[in-house]
Parts: sequence; structure tokens; C-alpha cells
Amino acid sequence: MVMEGRPHIVDMIKNGDIDLIVNVVEDKKAVKDSYAIRAEALARRVVYFTTLAGARAACMGMQHGDELEVYSLQSLHQRLL
Repeated sequence: MVMEGRPHIVDMIKNGDIDLIVNVVEDKKAVKDSYAIRAEALARRVVYFTTLAGARAACMGMQHGDELEVYSLQSLHQRLL
């Protein structure tokens, strides 16, 4: 917990020790901690999920990342004209 002393997860995010966060909260204290965690993750561009379903979907997408093709929005729009 963030409020229980240092070092804690926010310190680890600041130090660059964390690359991915899955933060599912269940009680009010955890919700309060999640604000600080989410803010620091956003500031440091750390991937952050708030649901297990979202994290699972991201993992499934990463498994098939080499099969994906990136399209520019401009080229897709051009096809509509």
C-alpha cells in the first residue's frame, strides 16, 4: 500500500522499475492508493490496466502482435472518398 511507508509502488514507478501495472481495487483504501499509482503511471508512460479483462485482452493482443498490420487513419479515410 502506498500509505504504509517507503519504498512503495509509486517510488518503483518513478525509478523506472515498473513496466506494466494491473491495479484492480476492492476496498476504499485501495481506491485512494490507486489515484497516486495511476497519476504516476500516466506521468511516466507506464501501461496501466484497471480490470483483469482489460489486462487479459492486452496480453492476448501482444501474443499476436507480429500478425498485426498498422494502417494510417489518413489512408483509411482516403478509401472512403
